Amino acid sequence: MFEKDKMMIFPRMVSVGHGVIADVGKICSELGLSGTGLVITGGTTSDLAGNTVAEVIKAEGFGAVMHITGSATLESVELAVDAGKKAKAGFVLGVGGGSKIDVAKLVATELKKPFISIPTSAAHDGIASPRASIKNDIGSVSREAVSPLGIIADTGIIMKSPYRLLASGCGDALSNLTAVKDWELAKKLRNEEYSSFAAVLSKTAAQIILDSAGSIKPGIEESVWLVAKALIVSGVSMSIANSSRPTSGAEHMFSHALDKIANAPALHGEQVGVGTIMMMYLHGGDWMKIKEALKRIGAPTTAKDLGVTDEQIVRALMMAHEIRKDRYTILGEGGLTKEAAENLAHITGVIS
Repeated sequence: MFEKDKMMIFPRMVSVGHGVIADVGKICSELGLSGTGLVITGGTTSDLAGNTVAEVIKAEGFGAVMHITGSATLESVELAVDAGKKAKAGFVLGVGGGSKIDVAKLVATELKKPFISIPTSAAHDGIASPRASIKNDIGSVSREAVSPLGIIADTGIIMKSPYRLLASGCGDALSNLTAVKDWELAKKLRNEEYSSFAAVLSKTAAQIILDSAGSIKPGIEESVWLVAKALIVSGVSMSIANSSRPTSGAEHMFSHALDKIANAPALHGEQVGVGTIMMMYLHGGDWMKIKEALKRIGAPTTAKDLGVTDEQIVRALMMAHEIRKDRYTILGEGGLTKEAAENLAHITGVIS
């Protein structure tokens, strides 16, 4: 278990459903927020939801300042922090996909202000987690950030995003299955801190997707609700653990390695989904069940689906153990040999 003095911060209000964006002003009031809200969004998502959020909170009596940001880089964060300081923002609202929400999280962290997450897609569990991914010259790094005080996921808006993003979110949630196994392994072999509660929540999020795989389809709003629910539960598990451990293991390390190797990597959730198939095989679990679920959802299960070569998959597998040397996983300290990586990818059908 964790030390008694470790703080766990959870979302106080979560609203998921059709049209719930209209409640953002009321939710901000119920959360006791005050002053001006800094609405961080993107060029496309401002028209989709950002402008609406600004209008709704103004109607509730709050101030509102819009800030259009680009990709999640340190420069983007610095520019948004300056905008927040200039506006004397009392709270921060992230409206958009993963990168916009990641920028908003880090701005709220820097300004020490409450953060509200308003996703316009459900591609990964960053919509509810206390972590943010920031791009740098060699790929991306995960940084600690504030947990959202509230999450408002309007399924009507999220359904307008490409179905590929929703399928990617399914892959990210399913990856919890191998992440928890890696965490359990690290507990046994390295006496690493472990939270059974966080682990149960993480696996629950994955189980939602496994149980609903046949029902998750394009153009069905209920599918959005199911995936958003799973991703929010997944994000809360990280808040409990005070770490990304319950949702990130060797499958994520494989994905980050592939980011470095491939010229045009696929979506994060797509890559970790394929990584989960292979890592579950190494753990001796039911990898075929995961592969079948991804296929039914319409998510990638092979190198070809990801748009990468067989060689790049093998190289990423061999390199994965070096991504986070502080995080013990099924890959061990020495990683996989070329022969082992080829066999793994071939047996699971990831490469031909």
